[in-house]
Amino acid sequence: MPETVAEILNAYRSGAMTPADIVARSFARIRAHDDPAIFITLREEKDVAAEAQASVGDLSLPLYGIPIAVKDNIDVAGMPTTAACPAYSYRAKKDATAVARLRTAGALILGKTNLDQFATGLVGVRTPYGIGRNLFDAKLIPGGSSTGSALAVGAGIAPLSLGTDTAGSGRVPAAYSNIVGLKPSLGLVSTAGVVPACRTLDCVSVLALTVDDAMTALNVIVGADDADPYSRSRVVHAVGAMADGVKIGIPPAGQRLFFGDKISAAAYGAALAKISDLGAMLVEIDMEPFYETARLLYAGPWVAERYLAAKTLVDSSPESLHPVTRQILAVGARATAADAFTAFYRIAELRRVSDRAFGAIDALVLPTAPTNYTIEQVLAEPIELNSRLGTYTNFVNLLDLCGLAVPASMRSDDTPFGVTLVAPAGADAMLASIGREFHRASGLPLGALHKL
Repeated sequence: MPETVAEILNAYRSGAMTPADIVARSFARIRAHDDPAIFITLREEKDVAAEAQASVGDLSLPLYGIPIAVKDNIDVAGMPTTAACPAYSYRAKKDATAVARLRTAGALILGKTNLDQFATGLVGVRTPYGIGRNLFDAKLIPGGSSTGSALAVGAGIAPLSLGTDTAGSGRVPAAYSNIVGLKPSLGLVSTAGVVPACRTLDCVSVLALTVDDAMTALNVIVGADDADPYSRSRVVHAVGAMADGVKIGIPPAGQRLFFGDKISAAAYGAALAKISDLGAMLVEIDMEPFYETARLLYAGPWVAERYLAAKTLVDSSPESLHPVTRQILAVGARATAADAFTAFYRIAELRRVSDRAFGAIDALVLPTAPTNYTIEQVLAEPIELNSRLGTYTNFVNLLDLCGLAVPASMRSDDTPFGVTLVAPAGADAMLASIGREFHRASGLPLGALHKL
């Protein structure tokens, strides 16, 4: 049964399946999986089926007849955009640039997926639309903020989805769903038509079953856009073989943070051994400057950017917001210009430190998340536990880096563990060359498809 984009396209070209067949399968899997918290708005099956029937034709399109789910802070023409806040909802008049480019490439949009409200969180529980069910252990959080987008791919509903990523929102839920999460270089993909979280840091992310599929989608949506002043003109190079002797930075043993999770610590150690066996050279790097940067994201003035996105609601009807989201955004209203410039100066210093570190290595390989928590634990301690989950992700956009989260192994408790490759902006294809080899070597099943 074809599951990846590449496999589905081959099935179309051979005549074994049609786009209508795959659309019907997607909706059948939605019904069988029976988790109403994956999608906030789902298109009518008959409408997507009709679109699939009408699309029959150009098999050369890179995403011809591929069903795709879209995070509900990204505009899809004619559908509501809620950012997981009913009071904020509006009906989009046109597609976000990334969505428009997907459609041009032949993609079929299934619906809009659930998220941590205003993309503020890494947990997947800060939403009034229900908590999505972790695909491996229902007691655990599914991760966020691109929760539904990750679950849709991991559950085999769609082989691709769009998320966003400001602090790890496209990477943490990917790790918990045993899939790939691609966080491109800043500005590589237009954010026009995306509800801002931190506008200067936001990225459209891609969630996929394989690195090759993620890069296929990236190559479709990449490109400068006059509608997004933060977009950049950058070329994504072809993904080649993993370079011999690639230098991979890792934290020294004393700087590896797992918050008491010995299973994750052991899984990370095994991942390092695996990448070393593939020919990488491991180099210990002082992680403290990266950790300091990560802390600045929520302790510094960037929370004011998050406040701006929901300012009207925070000021006029705060009761319409999720209580935890409201608590976080309210802090942003109190930031001063002096706070901002103090943080900007420090980030400039930390970027120089980061540049020097990457002068000695090609990429970092880090745990995507140091651990996971139960829904009950996160509801009881929502701020601190969420903060811990961003240990290895929060600093990436602040330092103008790109990231690629890939599955690494199944832990001894039968939940997935993933690692993230991180490199300077523009190195997206180089990360893909490493991530592709590493993911293949893991021998893991794709997502949770083995559970179907």
